[in-house]
Amino acid sequence: MRAALRRFGLGASAAAVWLCCAMSAPAQVLSFEELEGWAEDDQREALIAFQETCSLLKAPEWGPLCTLAADAGDSPQSARAFFELFFRPLIIGNPPALFTGYFEPELNGSPFRTPRFAYPIYAKPPELQNGTVWHSRAVIEGGILRGRGLELAWLEDPVEVFFLHIQGSGRIRMPDGRVMRVGYAGKNGHPYRSVGQEMVRRGTHTLDQVSAQTIRHWVRSNPGPGHALLETNPSYVFFRKLPDLPAHKGPIGAMGRSITTLRSLAVDPAHNPLGAPIWIEKAGRDPMHRLMVAQDTGGAIKGAQRADIFYGTGDAAGEAAGTIKDGGRMVVLLPIDQAYAMMPDG
Repeated sequence: MRAALRRFGLGASAAAVWLCCAMSAPAQVLSFEELEGWAEDDQREALIAFQETCSLLKAPEWGPLCTLAADAGDSPQSARAFFELFFRPLIIGNPPALFTGYFEPELNGSPFRTPRFAYPIYAKPPELQNGTVWHSRAVIEGGILRGRGLELAWLEDPVEVFFLHIQGSGRIRMPDGRVMRVGYAGKNGHPYRSVGQEMVRRGTHTLDQVSAQTIRHWVRSNPGPGHALLETNPSYVFFRKLPDLPAHKGPIGAMGRSITTLRSLAVDPAHNPLGAPIWIEKAGRDPMHRLMVAQDTGGAIKGAQRADIFYGTGDAAGEAAGTIKDGGRMVVLLPIDQAYAMMPDG
């Protein structure tokens, strides 16, 4: 999904690294009664999302929980009882949290370059090794890959190409009606740099004015400076075709499985383990109190109280996701022994 380091599962060594790093942050065990809105949520939806990736969690404490999750029943009450019986809520880090949103775009495109469709998305070059720093966005868009047959599709708008990179996945509708689904394949190794923060630095906008919609409008209204603005983010994402992904399933997240609308989160895996249930209390214009699952990562998602909410597919999801920049609180649900091991005297 998001343009970021991709991990598949949480093995024992990765779990040990996570536990070491996470223990350096403040941690507090709560009761479920202290989670605002817990009794009103339908945890059955979160349980289904949790089951999607549970088998990938290789640390020993997760195996029995995955077996029990499969037999937890299909009512909201039984799902809630499962989480309350086998997990404990834990705040890692210091709220307030920062919540943003992301989505899976639906775009028009072509398998060939045409006057209308002139902006490519690329497959990962074979010489690019994961973890290495390669050419910057400006160099790649200058044509260094031209003529190598790495173009997966051609889009009609360079701004949408840029935002497809940020989202990390998408559906591209071809002129004959076919839909190509693409997902993250790798990146050029440069760190992600926020063009929104660059707009604030330049004084064109204030922080409260910046959103995905604002960036799109400004770049399209100022083509020359707008293109230069996009190039201040040197990170560049490469894609792969996903021909076997069913249309009703969500895009592929960092754990290699489909993610779920309004039940999957992108998190910083250095602080919140991938695959763990996370309770969110999002403030703002549209408050949200619900159980979600950490199944994705993102280049801009850093810190224990930082998350990106997956809003689904298409323009409506994009409109909703693009306006989210809210505070609140994140509470991770960990197996009981692991939760208490996080405490200073654990």
